[in-house]
Amino acid sequence: MQEAAGVLKEGFLVKRGHIVRNWKVRWFVLLQDKLLYYKIEGGKKEPSPKGRILLDGCTITCPCLEYENRPLLIKLKTKTNTDYFLECCSREERDSWALDITGAIHAGHPVQVQELHRMKNTFKLLENISLHHIVERICDSSTGIKLTRNLAQGNRYKETFTGSALVDWLISNSFAVSRFEAVTLASMLMEENFIKPVGARSTEATRYSDLSEQFLDDSTALYMFAESSKKNISSKEELQFNISELSGTIVKQGFLVKQGHKRKNWKVRRFVLRADPAFLHYYDPTKEENRPVGGFSLRGCLVSALEDNGVPAGVKGNVQGNLFKIITKNDIRYYIQASSKAERAQWIEAIKPLT
Repeated sequence: MQEAAGVLKEGFLVKRGHIVRNWKVRWFVLLQDKLLYYKIEGGKKEPSPKGRILLDGCTITCPCLEYENRPLLIKLKTKTNTDYFLECCSREERDSWALDITGAIHAGHPVQVQELHRMKNTFKLLENISLHHIVERICDSSTGIKLTRNLAQGNRYKETFTGSALVDWLISNSFAVSRFEAVTLASMLMEENFIKPVGARSTEATRYSDLSEQFLDDSTALYMFAESSKKNISSKEELQFNISELSGTIVKQGFLVKQGHKRKNWKVRRFVLRADPAFLHYYDPTKEENRPVGGFSLRGCLVSALEDNGVPAGVKGNVQGNLFKIITKNDIRYYIQASSKAERAQWIEAIKPLT
């Protein structure tokens, strides 16, 4: 999975199937005129691509909100009207892929490419903000936002709130210092599938590409909690799980290949590293439920890179290169493969201070 000549970008994405509408992790390689995708077996990319997406005449939609439980989608429509849905591991990765794909589509049009690069840094993720913590505060029955019944385009909606009401709440609870910051933060909550637009006015705004324009600071724009968010806050057991492990600040996230504990097979997982408390969770990216399939506390863990020459001890199958190992304080061993030496070093550097 090393870079080759002519490669603009490569990495794991989750792709929706054409015939059976299931979701599979594939290794994508962006070239100047096409997007290739490969099947990964045993931690290795197969030599021939599983398929290709020709970029000439393509249109791109980002963010794509057609799947409520998959808020990090990019949609590509080819000039033959074939739709491709690609899911990324984070908002930053999604925006980076969308920018590079759009740049490839518009190659040869320098004005459009220059505009894309100008837009690249329009928004920076606010530091030290836990969206789970914000949602828990918003949903608090005594101090959270007040839910009301509202009428929009002849339809009556229960348990909604207006865009301006959420902006006011975020500022009054010190999550933002200006209305612009609050609108940007509300847009993040919407993109991460915690809240969703209701009615034509707020839904129409999601078509804008600029993150700060997707959420409306308006008393006539309606929003409500998304189903996945309501599920997360409705169960006391679920709430406790979020508070104890999933409420920490996200330090790093991305797709990595992990060796199973029982069958010792290798599968792509979306890893999320959190601090305060320090936990590393991993998710099955082919599933819609945004719940970890595993995870562990990093306190007392040891993390180290493995030799790149040959198959290291403890690793099953002919999996080599870019491997690292985490040993928990209970002596449980996790073998993980990154896509490059640089990515492996970044993960180890991010994990070590939290152990």
